[in-house]
This record gives sequence, structure tokens and C-alpha cells, in this order.
Amino acid sequence: MFYSLTPAPPDPILGLTEAFKKDPNPNKINLGVGVYKDAQGRTPVLASVKRAEERLLAAEQTKNYLPIEGDPAFGDATQALLFGKDHGVVRDRRAVTVQAPGGTGALRVAADFIASTLEAKTVWLSDPTWPNHPNVFQAAKLKTATYPYFDKPTNGVDFDGMMAALHQIPVGDVVVLHGCCHNPTGVDLTPAQWEVVAEELARRNLLPLVDFAYQGFADGLQEDARGLHILARHCPDLLIASSYSKNFGLYNERVGALTLVAGSPAAAETALSHIKRVVRANYSNPPAHGAAIVATVLNDGELKRLWEDEVRQMRDRINTMRHLFVETLQEKGVTQDFSFIARQRGMFSFSGLTPEQVKALRERYSIYAVSSGRISVAGMTEENMDYLCSAIAAVLNSPS
Repeated sequence: MFYSLTPAPPDPILGLTEAFKKDPNPNKINLGVGVYKDAQGRTPVLASVKRAEERLLAAEQTKNYLPIEGDPAFGDATQALLFGKDHGVVRDRRAVTVQAPGGTGALRVAADFIASTLEAKTVWLSDPTWPNHPNVFQAAKLKTATYPYFDKPTNGVDFDGMMAALHQIPVGDVVVLHGCCHNPTGVDLTPAQWEVVAEELARRNLLPLVDFAYQGFADGLQEDARGLHILARHCPDLLIASSYSKNFGLYNERVGALTLVAGSPAAAETALSHIKRVVRANYSNPPAHGAAIVATVLNDGELKRLWEDEVRQMRDRINTMRHLFVETLQEKGVTQDFSFIARQRGMFSFSGLTPEQVKALRERYSIYAVSSGRISVAGMTEENMDYLCSAIAAVLNSPS
């Protein structure tokens, strides 16, 4: 039985990390995996998180199971972060939230809910999108297709192509949208474009599923939720898969949430009963520790202010690296225009490097990036920037 199996292909992103770890070059740089790094190249534990953990450890009295939907305080805090406590969907109890093992877990719960309960035929993904998106939905036996999103000549959104595709999607299908910091391109919709998209989704009765993994990493915690609020104003039904891996640095705690917005409180509660059935058949109930950290921070004024400042510092460092990268490439004599990278947002950018150039960077300089040319700006530091840009300049100037 098992002896007849052949090895599965490695994950294109996590496989890069394994190769990176084995590389003996002291100057090696990992621009593949989406993990925040500070100026010293470390993934820190936030001070707000450590303080919350100290409180939790001192107060902990049980290791009992959480409810199927998770910690209620975590669910309330998640809705307040997404919409604000006074938003209509929260005030009118049209939103329900289940805790999930990371943003990926939230997406999988959404996929199983769609597959088992709704009549959607296809889940539509942006072209390009996070490489794991198709895997998650196809594992739930859902069909996936793509709509145009990235325009290579302008390094912006192919909005005309996107809208033409949305206009042709069959009624009732699911459209996955990136709330901010589009992965892998770093190119986001403007508020005006969100309005047009939301109107089209509502007009055609398409279900938006927002992958919201980077709240706070583009322009600010509230600013990054503008697209979400626009969708909620136009679309009676909405799914949001959110993650606390990046903005809380809780990567290995696997803390995420699936929030469902419906047209009425009764419809939301009915949908929740189906989501709970999906969760029960999958992991039964979620882990407690990471969600307790999030709830403790978001429900305490002092800790929340500290956390908001830490998110701002992470966002500012990433944006600083974007500008420094563009400037250093120019100093190295690179004539190819990389200025668009400074305009993009979040941890990722489409660099414009070809698969051959990415391979050369890896083989000659131990610089690891995804073959598509997607780079994680968070992997750049002031210390490695000169080496990185010198290597890119050398590869770009090499004969093809």
C-alpha cells in the first residue's frame, strides 16, 4: 500500500525555506516566505503579546475545551477590529465569528461550508493569487477559476479586465478578494474601485470571500478595512477569513477567524450552525492560547495602544525597506525601473525578475525568492540591502 507511493512535490514557498536553511552561505537571504523580520533579521515576539501572556499565565485556572466556535471574547474582539464596535453589522448582530487555526484554517472552514451548504459551483481567484488558495478550495472538492487582476506593463491592477470577468461570473458563485496587501503582487484596489466591485458583486448576487491576512500592514488598521466596509454596505452576505499571524506575530500559535455577515441576525445564526458542524467534523474545537492573547490585548486599552504602535512600527519598517531597495538599486546602476515597488503595500511585491534571474540569484548568491519573481520585502534589512542589490544588478547585467 504505502510502499507504492511516490514523493509529493515540495511546497513552492516552504520548500524554499528548507533549501535556505541548508545553505551554508553566511550572506544568504530568504525573500520567499511571508514572515516579518525586524532590522536584525529576527521574527520578534511583540511586547504587547508578552505582557498578555504574563497575565494569562498568572490567571489561568483550567485547560478545558473551548466551544466549537472558540472563545466568545475573541470573536467579539475580531468583529470590533474588522468593523468597529458601532458598525451596523456588529450592532445588529448580523455577524458571527468562529475561531480557526490560522487564516489558512479559516479559509478551509469557509471552503467546507461553501461546499457542503451553498449552491456555488466555482470559487474565483485573482490571477495571480496566493499559491495555496487553489489547494485549499480544491481540497474541499470545489472548482476554482481565475479572474484578471495584475497588469504587468503598469505593475498595477488590470481593473478593466477584472470587471469584465466579474460581469461574466455565474450568479451565486464565490469571488475571493484580498482585503489589503495583495499577495503576491502588493497592488491593492483603491476605495473607488472597491465601490465598483462591490456594486457588481451585489448586482450579480456573487458571494465575496475576503482573505484579510495583513490588516494594519498597508496604511493602518482602520484604513486597511475600507474595502471590507464597502463590501458590507453593498453585499448582504459576506465571508471574511482573517489572520493574526502577521499583525500579532503569532505565526506558530495559528490564530485566525472566519466571520460571516448575513442579511439578518436569524440568517447569521442559521449559517453559524452549519459552520459549527463543519468545524466539529474537522478539528472539533480550536486551541485556546493564541486567541486568549488576542482577546486580552484587544480588550485592554493600555495593551491595545501598545500593540497598535508595534503594528505601526512593523508597517513603517516594511515601507522604509521598499524605498531603500529602490534607491539602492539605482545607486548600483540598475536602469530597469523598480520604482513601482515603493508604491506597493504589504510584505510582498512582484519584482519583475524572470524565473531565470531568480534561479541565478539563488545559485550564485544564495538569495532565495519564488520563481514567479515574488519577493518578501520583510526579508530585507539595512545590513543585507547592499549585498542584495549588488547581486540583482549583477544578474540583470549578465548576458541572458
